[in-house]
Amino acid sequence: MADETATDPARTPVPRGSYAKGVARRQQILDRAIEVFALRGSDRTSLRAIAEAVGVTHAALRHYFGSLEELLVEVYRESERQGDLRHPDDADATPVEVMRESARVNREIAGLVQLYSTLVAAALEEGHPAARDFATQRFDRVRADLVDRVVRSQRAGRLRTDAEPQAVAALVIAVSDGLQTQWLLDAAAPQDESLQLLETLLAPS
Repeated sequence: MADETATDPARTPVPRGSYAKGVARRQQILDRAIEVFALRGSDRTSLRAIAEAVGVTHAALRHYFGSLEELLVEVYRESERQGDLRHPDDADATPVEVMRESARVNREIAGLVQLYSTLVAAALEEGHPAARDFATQRFDRVRADLVDRVVRSQRAGRLRTDAEPQAVAALVIAVSDGLQTQWLLDAAAPQDESLQLLETLLAPS
């Protein structure tokens, strides 16, 4: 029997070196795209314009990401991952304390905050599966993390025990995202003061 891998291109193994170079190149593009979006936000609405800003060819961007929406999702996911590495998580922080720290960090990267808001808005429209999957999965993940924090904070006596954890988690996200949107429109919006008020309302009586 003939060796099928010799005649079937789809089954021809990709050289390890080529794969590693492709992964490294994709990461380089993501890192540069994060810098661009942090400064400019998501106002560049075509892959070709973004490719020019990032410093790669349009073909290269299409090769690694396929569509504009997929690129935007991957840029934000990678920026979150890098942010997690730069800012180690405090397991004892209350849900509101976590959001206050996120707000502080986000004020330094307004363009990525705008990108997040753009993806969430797109997720509410038909025909944006990548954005919908991103937003749905992220809300699920953040809610689950905050629920755990609510339970730990309640046990430690730092948060009122008559508040249902799922409801608190959803409320904290809603307040944080809403304040973030207001801040994008008006830098004077009282983010810290409002989150502090929420912390007070959730504190044990």
